[in-house]
Amino acid sequence: MRIFVEENDALDHMFNACTTAQITEFIPEKRGFRIHGHSTTIALERAFWNVLEDMARELNLTLPKLIQRVHDGCLVANDKNIASCLRVICVKWLMIYSQGATADAASLLG
Repeated sequence: MRIFVEENDALDHMFNACTTAQITEFIPEKRGFRIHGHSTTIALERAFWNVLEDMARELNLTLPKLIQRVHDGCLVANDKNIASCLRVICVKWLMIYSQGATADAASLLG
C-alpha cells in the first residue's frame, strides 16, 4: 500500500516511492556509543542509521568508529549536537559519494 497516491511534483514522487512497510524509516531510533570513553545516546531516524551503516561499510569502519570520526570532525562546526552533525554528514554523503551520485558524475564526464 502506498502512503501517497496523487503525483504532482518531485515530493509527491518521493512519497509514492514509500510504502506503509517502509514507515519505520521515519521513526527515531536510539543507539548508545562510547566516544573517547564517554557514553552517549544518539537518536536518529532509521533512514539515517541506514546511510551511516552503508558509510561505515564502504569506509571499512565499524559504526562506533565512524560515529567517533564524525564527532571529532564536527567539533569545529557544531560541538553541541552530534545528531544534527550526523544528519548533515548523511545528506552530504548521499549527494557527493553515494553510488548514484558517482554514476551521475561519471556520466556527465563522458
